[in-house]
Amino acid sequence: MKRLSVTPIQKCNMVGTKLRQFRTEQKLSQQALSDRLETEAVYICRGSISRIEDGSRTVTDLELYGLSKVLHKPIEDFFEDYPSF
Repeated sequence: MKRLSVTPIQKCNMVGTKLRQFRTEQKLSQQALSDRLETEAVYICRGSISRIEDGSRTVTDLELYGLSKVLHKPIEDFFEDYPSF
């Protein structure tokens, strides 16, 4: 099956920018974040973290929960730049 390409202006998630901010605030590399997630049984490779951060990859609810847990940030903080519905 052919994989759909994403245009540069199309975003696949709303949390990538905040993920990058939280990760860099804690001085974590993408690989270090991937390693921490693995301790919580959430498997996101370094390359996938990069794609989440640039918006070209979706994020599952379980992945978002794991990111929230290892970065010690409430899930709501990942969405704080967006208006509530």
